Amino acid sequence: MLDHIPLEILSEILKTLPVKSLLRLQSVCKAWKSLIKSSDFIARYSSQRQHLLVRYTKLDDFKLEYVSCVDDHTFPQQRVSPTVPLLVKNLDCPILIGSSHGLLCFYGDYQPGCRAVIWNPSIRKAVEVVVPRVTYYNLYRSALGFGVCSKTADAKIVTITHSQSGIIDMESVNPWQAEVFTLTTRAWRSLYSDNLPRKSIKCFKLPVVVDGCLYWLAHDRERITVDDGTITTDLIISFDLTSEEFGEVNLPDSLAHPHCSLSMHKLRESLVVVEADTQVYHLWVMEDGVPKSFQKLFTMSIHSPGVSMVCLRGFMKTGEPLIELRTHPGNTRILAAYEPYSNSINNLRINVRKGLYYFVYSYTETLLLL
Repeated sequence: MLDHIPLEILSEILKTLPVKSLLRLQSVCKAWKSLIKSSDFIARYSSQRQHLLVRYTKLDDFKLEYVSCVDDHTFPQQRVSPTVPLLVKNLDCPILIGSSHGLLCFYGDYQPGCRAVIWNPSIRKAVEVVVPRVTYYNLYRSALGFGVCSKTADAKIVTITHSQSGIIDMESVNPWQAEVFTLTTRAWRSLYSDNLPRKSIKCFKLPVVVDGCLYWLAHDRERITVDDGTITTDLIISFDLTSEEFGEVNLPDSLAHPHCSLSMHKLRESLVVVEADTQVYHLWVMEDGVPKSFQKLFTMSIHSPGVSMVCLRGFMKTGEPLIELRTHPGNTRILAAYEPYSNSINNLRINVRKGLYYFVYSYTETLLLL
C-alpha cells in the first residue's frame, strides 16, 4: 500500500514526524532512506519540537553534566542525559558560539590548535573544525560566531579578528581580519563583502544568532562629548549570514551608555538585551524596522527570602526566563523558571547532584549533518 503513495505526498507526511522516527524509518526500504537523506528533504525539514540543553558543573568532581529537556507544557519532566560526543568532551573550557537550526557549535579557546565542534544532538552527530590562529595572536583578539544560512541551509563559522588597544596605528598590522568557514566546502575563505566594522569597535561579547543574523555586543572607542564630559558607546554589531555583510544596531541611550552590565539572549526569533543592575534586571526586545528599535519587555526583581539571582541563563518556549539562583545559607546553585507577571520562582530540579555555573541552550530537531 505504501508503494502506491506518490513521493511528493510521502515527503510531506514524513516532514511532520520527529527526528527519532525518521531515523528509524530509514530502515523501511532503500527509497525511504534515500528520500530522508536527500539534501532537499534535509533542507526543507523543519520540526516544531524544541529542546533545552542544560549544562552545569557538578560540585563533587567539577565535571560537566548535560541534561536535555523537551521544551513544551511538560517541561522539565521529559528529560534525558544526552550522549555528548567525544569531540565536545575533548574541548577545553567549551564555549557556545551559536545555536542555529538545531545545530550547536562549541569552541575550545584553550585547545591546542583551537577547535570548534558543530553538534546535532537530535541525530547524535558532530563535526570538528580547526579554527586557524591569526598572525600576531598575542596582539589580536578574535570573536567567533556560528549560524546556519536560511537561504542555503549551509552552516557557517565566522571569525573576526581585531587589534588590541594601542596598536591600531601600527602600519605593519591590519586592524581587521574576517574569515568564514562553510560546512559544505569544509574550508575557510574570505567574506563575500569587504565592509568590516569600524576601527574604533572592540570588545565583542559572545554572539546570539536570530533570523539569519549574528549579533555581538560591542564597545565603540570613539568618545562622544556631552555637557558633563565625554562618554563611550555600547552598540550591537550584526552579520548577515547570507550576504556576509556587517552592520551596526544602535541601542537606546539608557543601554548605549550603561552604568551596569549588558548581555544578550534569544527569545524565540527575537533578540533580547538584558540590563543587569544588582538584583534588578531590565529586559528589552529588539523590534524589526529600519532603524531597529527596542521595546521594554519587563523588569525582574528577585526578593524571595533565602535566594539571590546569579544570572539569566535563557528562555523557555513560553517566554519565561530561566535564571540561576544562589541559596542562602549554603551557597547552593539552582536553575529556576521566573514567571514575570506573578513574580514567582519555580525550582526546576534539573540535576540530581548539586551543581553550579548553569548554561541553557535552545535547539530544535533537525536532520542537518545526517
